[in-house]
Amino acid sequence: MERFLSKIKQKKGEKDMPYVNIKITKDSATAEQKAILIKEVTNLLATLLGKNPQTTVVVIEEIDTDNWGIGGETVTTRRKKEGC
Repeated sequence: MERFLSKIKQKKGEKDMPYVNIKITKDSATAEQKAILIKEVTNLLATLLGKNPQTTVVVIEEIDTDNWGIGGETVTTRRKKEGC
């Protein structure tokens, strides 16, 4: 695995500027959890793909549950049914 990762790192240039967009429902993560998520996604790209953490951009978009649908229902409706 180490050999594989080192080959990937050798192929990647410093000019890359990865952009990761994570969408979650509002109030589903604390500020601390989001900070950890940003850090760990950045670390993952560095470790797995050899991306420079200094140029990696991670954006977390929080979507209102009225604007997120699953199976023909909003998350708001589903959570009410589930008692959340």
